[in-house]
Amino acid sequence: QVHLVESGGGLAQPGGSLRLSCSASGMELRIYAMGWYRQAPGKAREYVTFITNDDNSNYVDSVKGRFTISRGNAKNTVYLQMNNLKPEDTGVYYCNVDYYKDSVGNLGHYWGQGTQVTVSP
Repeated sequence: QVHLVESGGGLAQPGGSLRLSCSASGMELRIYAMGWYRQAPGKAREYVTFITNDDNSNYVDSVKGRFTISRGNAKNTVYLQMNNLKPEDTGVYYCNVDYYKDSVGNLGHYWGQGTQVTVSP
């Protein structure tokens, strides 16, 4: 069993910053990528960003230039630096890990429990 533990959420003012962390523990995985999704109240969960095990990253257009994803020295850890936060960034942020579950490249997924980010004056 794999556990993803997120931390770093909280309350920020518009224009402020927060840094989220996510660590995967438990069974050793062959990780393909780790990333973040978010879910605003009353809305579906949406993709935010991911980073692959060879450090290729991708962002949804709404956060480009403001959010930065990075990996820790321990490759099972990922960070999300969020700058110039906007009220529309409010939501529960979920960490996700995609891993190789067999030798032919099929991927499995694990999710964290989520951490609340609130951006409000």
